[in-house]
Amino acid sequence: MSLLLRDVKKSYREPGGGRLPVLNVKEYSLKAGEQAALLGQSGGGKTTLLNVISGIATPDSGDIVVDGVNLAKLPEPARDRFRAERIGIVFQTFHLLPAFSAFENVLLGMSFSGRANRGYARELLERVGLKERLNHKPGQLSVGEQQRVSVARALANHPKLMLADEPTASVDMANQNVILDLLRDTCREHGVSLLLVTHSPEVAGLFDRVDQLSDFNQPE
Repeated sequence: MSLLLRDVKKSYREPGGGRLPVLNVKEYSLKAGEQAALLGQSGGGKTTLLNVISGIATPDSGDIVVDGVNLAKLPEPARDRFRAERIGIVFQTFHLLPAFSAFENVLLGMSFSGRANRGYARELLERVGLKERLNHKPGQLSVGEQQRVSVARALANHPKLMLADEPTASVDMANQNVILDLLRDTCREHGVSLLLVTHSPEVAGLFDRVDQLSDFNQPE
């Protein structure tokens, strides 16, 4: 799935009533099946960028074209549906539901697109090394295991674009490599475009394509 950002601006209202500019992107693109690491400092707009790409947030102006569809022009229900069907997101803070097991968290992720598949949910969790932890709730899992559940959930709806927000920030080095290998190998196997944002040069250095956020994001 291809991605194109053009003339994208996003700002937030400050307590005093002013506006804080966060994004000002003239152009940024990702080809179908391409994998890129986006390197930037904390507070530099990385998460906001992923939010507008996924349709969680809307830009103040500009175009967000994903697979030929301009998400910036869609109403919220249509953006939500598009995201559920075509975009996978690995959040930095996981967003797992604490009352549900790992297996149920993945199934619930599938339900948003109306394609819940128990067999595939089990297969994904086994693939990320959680075969013996399917029925464990997040509070019974280590941080690394929780992140693996979030990766399985992000892959559950066969996305065409995967967005990963600092996916290894909360795990140790061993789990960092497992998670990155899982993300990259699975996306490559299924032809999924991958955009991973990180503040770590070591993580970014594992990718053939590394982009500096400051090179194309120039908030006014």
